[in-house]
Amino acid sequence: MELLAVIEGLQSLKKPCEVTVFSDSKYIVDAVNKGWAERWQANGWRRNRKDKALNPDMWAHLLKLLDTHTVRVRWVKGHAGNPGNERADALAVAASHSDSLAVDEGYEAQKRS
Repeated sequence: MELLAVIEGLQSLKKPCEVTVFSDSKYIVDAVNKGWAERWQANGWRRNRKDKALNPDMWAHLLKLLDTHTVRVRWVKGHAGNPGNERADALAVAASHSDSLAVDEGYEAQKRS
């Protein structure tokens, strides 16, 4: 869900922008900053010889968005009193109870097949 949140946030930008994404997800931060996602893509969406990368459709979409914008991705410690992170958590909880959640199309397609 955090990956989808980053995608939705970047998709909401109307023109190429310079932005900083703050996340408490080391997985997302490292996948972008350490080049993991680009490596997974280059290796046919494989993390290594035996493991497939998870959510390749979403990572591919994010990589396209990262090419469109100038994006810095920074890690923040979760549940540590950071006002921005606490607000993001509160919004995520509120959104999870909403009828208008963003849809993970790849996941939904996989469920149907």
